[in-house]
Amino acid sequence: MSWLKSLLGGGAPKQESSAPQPLDYKGYRILPTPIEEGGQFRISARIEGTVDGEAKSHTLIRADMIRDLDEANEASIGKAKQMIDQMGDLIF
Repeated sequence: MSWLKSLLGGGAPKQESSAPQPLDYKGYRILPTPIEEGGQFRISARIEGTVDGEAKSHTLIRADMIRDLDEANEASIGKAKQMIDQMGDLIF
């Protein structure tokens, strides 16, 4: 039966992606942190910034699910940028 999985692609190893690098955006730092759930990835990112001299952090988690880790990282960054553009320091 394992030969059948190999034939149909079920036995192929999962694609490993390099660890996402933090991104600086408009004075904030974004680290994509997609959450693996059932073979898919939920959009998630940590947004860090400094407000009134104090380091702050916010974890963004969305309901959106994406199958590819690299695409989930990109989508997580995009949603974090959108949140920064809309809310600025009010994120924290």
